[in-house]
Amino acid sequence: MQPQRSRQAPYVRLYTWLLVVLVFCSPLPLRAAQEIRLGEINPLSGNLAKHGLEIHQGILYAVEEANAQGGVAGHPVELLSRDDQSKPDVAVNQAQDLIFRGKVTGLVGGYVDSLVGPISQQAARHRVPYVASASLLQSITGNKNPYFFRVSRLEGIVQPLCRFLTQTLKTRRVAVLYAASPGATEFSDSIRANLRQMGNDTILQEKFRPGLPDFSIFLLKLPPAQVEVLISGGFYADNMILVRQLRERPLGLKAFIAPWGVAYQSFIDEVGLASEGLFGTCAWNPGITQPGTERASQTFVEGFRKKFSKEPNTTTMHGYTCARALLAAIENVLKEGVQPTGEAVSRALARLDLQLPMERLTFDEHGDPQHYQQVIVQIQKQRLVVVYPPERATGQVDFSLAAR
Repeated sequence: MQPQRSRQAPYVRLYTWLLVVLVFCSPLPLRAAQEIRLGEINPLSGNLAKHGLEIHQGILYAVEEANAQGGVAGHPVELLSRDDQSKPDVAVNQAQDLIFRGKVTGLVGGYVDSLVGPISQQAARHRVPYVASASLLQSITGNKNPYFFRVSRLEGIVQPLCRFLTQTLKTRRVAVLYAASPGATEFSDSIRANLRQMGNDTILQEKFRPGLPDFSIFLLKLPPAQVEVLISGGFYADNMILVRQLRERPLGLKAFIAPWGVAYQSFIDEVGLASEGLFGTCAWNPGITQPGTERASQTFVEGFRKKFSKEPNTTTMHGYTCARALLAAIENVLKEGVQPTGEAVSRALARLDLQLPMERLTFDEHGDPQHYQQVIVQIQKQRLVVVYPPERATGQVDFSLAAR
């Protein structure tokens, strides 16, 4: 009998050692009240800081709102914010810092695809979920990345804008002036392709370098080409210059439309009367919300005003939405009794169905939002009036104001 026990002893020790290894190497559930860390990367300085700060405030509000309600499944949330300085290489370094030093559960934020794209690659490489607040470039989700999700998409701007041009403005002669960036270039090309399908013409399509101080040469090309509507694919500062130059030299345009930078109270305040009649687009603004979310939207507006002593805007809501998405996915994982690993949270994001003021948020197989749609607004008496689509309109187009 003794020799038999000696032969079994090494196996018993081996099994015991393997059991210890499995116990200590397996991911353990979070302890009660152990914090959840989110990493945020935004342009808080540099040429994109204005909108980066707005996104940051939306994310910060979502995190503080969650903590005020008891955290995520009972776990407090800590937000680690990083400034990418409006530079892609800095965005990559900050993403790595948050992943390795900060040990975050997920990433949020990002403004413009030149910053979002590099962060999405880091997310995929290190298996950390990333929900981008402002991203439109189609190629970023072209190659399936199971760790990348975004709350906006280009089709949600281009399609309603082209329908508005065709159905409401009934124009056939359109010019597009756009910034020399990948996202703005794709926007211009998508406008042209969609208008062609609808039987309309894009007469002029011209690119400019960011920071151009004078658009007068381009504007002089519009009357000879009998352009009726000018669409700007520029940003906030570009549109201020364009609007002022159009006011100085009227060109007989039926309308000026700018998806980026016009539908902001700050733009209206700065440009003044020259903003009257301009068209812009937005996914959300105070008083412009998804049907059925009016109460939640008003609660957000009031809470945001109290915290920041200012009005939220559509960019703020993009930040709020991306943070809400990641927080909801983490909560779903924790409620299932599962460790919130990158894989588990990404799977929860893929299954997410969340009704928020900006959109009903569900993602397709590429991580794109399935219900993101902007509305067309016109500035009338210094306020934003929804004029398209008809089912969400709060007023009608004032063609006398629209003429430039």
